[in-house]
Amino acid sequence: MVRSALGSPREVVFVDGVRTPFGKAGSRYANTRADDLIVKVIRELLRRNPSLPADRIDEVAIAATTQIGDQGLTIGRSAGILAGLPQSVPGYSIDRMCAGAMTAVTSLGAGIAAGAIDVGLAGGVEHMGRHPMGEGIDPNPRFVAERLVNPDALVMGKTAENLHDRFPHLTRERADAFAAASQQKVADAYAADAIQADLVPVAVWADEGGWDLSSADEPPRPGTTTEQLAELRTPFRPGGHVTAGNAAGLNDGATGALVTSAAVADELGLSAKMRLVGYAFAGVDPALMGVGPIPSTERALSRAGLSIDDIGLIEINEAFAVQVLAFLDHYGIPDDDPKVNPYGGAIAFGHPLASSGIRLMIQLARQFSERPDVQYGITTMCVGLGQGGTVIWENPGYTGEGSAA
Repeated sequence: MVRSALGSPREVVFVDGVRTPFGKAGSRYANTRADDLIVKVIRELLRRNPSLPADRIDEVAIAATTQIGDQGLTIGRSAGILAGLPQSVPGYSIDRMCAGAMTAVTSLGAGIAAGAIDVGLAGGVEHMGRHPMGEGIDPNPRFVAERLVNPDALVMGKTAENLHDRFPHLTRERADAFAAASQQKVADAYAADAIQADLVPVAVWADEGGWDLSSADEPPRPGTTTEQLAELRTPFRPGGHVTAGNAAGLNDGATGALVTSAAVADELGLSAKMRLVGYAFAGVDPALMGVGPIPSTERALSRAGLSIDDIGLIEINEAFAVQVLAFLDHYGIPDDDPKVNPYGGAIAFGHPLASSGIRLMIQLARQFSERPDVQYGITTMCVGLGQGGTVIWENPGYTGEGSAA
């Protein structure tokens, strides 16, 4: 266990999180730089938390999966400078593919627990319109030549098809039903104003000329039906199961969060929305990437002395419907359990890779505020090249009684 300078771990809290509306890759953000998206998020976090002096931020950790171009130049440092943070505030970049922003939070959380820092600003950005997944990479030929990994491991859609093969009871019909439900839940969440408060609008320049305002997510398709999804083609395998409808799309967007020690939050008058209980990452067969959240969740729960029965809310990234279904089946949770992604997930919202981990946290934090009857929740996701990540959070407003839901 990490020990602080005082000899015991310090309590870590999630103070606030915001994100840009997510766009379809290369669509509304075609003329917007990736670093400007994350700058917008950083500035909004400071605007929403005026009692936090900018010079009290000890570290900025920003994730991007493709760290080139406007997502390069050690984006944690460069974005901090662009956002107007004091030059004394250091920063760094992170790459754990889809779990980049999640890793930014846990890395800063570990530093806070150890007493190395008091306040951290975590984030993630992905502009898949400018930088498609895999751009500029040069996989070592030994991966395939020495059979270190199945070639499917380098194509996420093929790993999802492999999950359908491994678990044939996870049918396309179940995947399509889950996807349609995700779209409906997102529509319901928007109708209930459960999403808008945590979005920072972004001014965008249209190719035809003139400015517009991006103030809502672009990818959702309200009214999607299973009949419509059943007609979609399967691009990763003829006669397969994975479609554009039961998987997350290619997206652009940025997320950010403030994490601090509980004592510093109290000192500065910052409200804690969640308390960090524990976290874990785990590795799995890269060709079956989607099962990653299962061992990472088991490891995190075991370390925290909890079981899945203690978890009242689950935010799991919907990279593919099949990987969510594999997780739910493992724990005996029904496909339509209301504690799973109550506001919907990435199949509807979109999945700008490295940014998505904090979107899960933002949604869990808001659900905690509505559910004083829920004590613990998790954010979890599968990660490219065969990994999973899980973070356990505690609701500071837990009373054990009642529910606003």
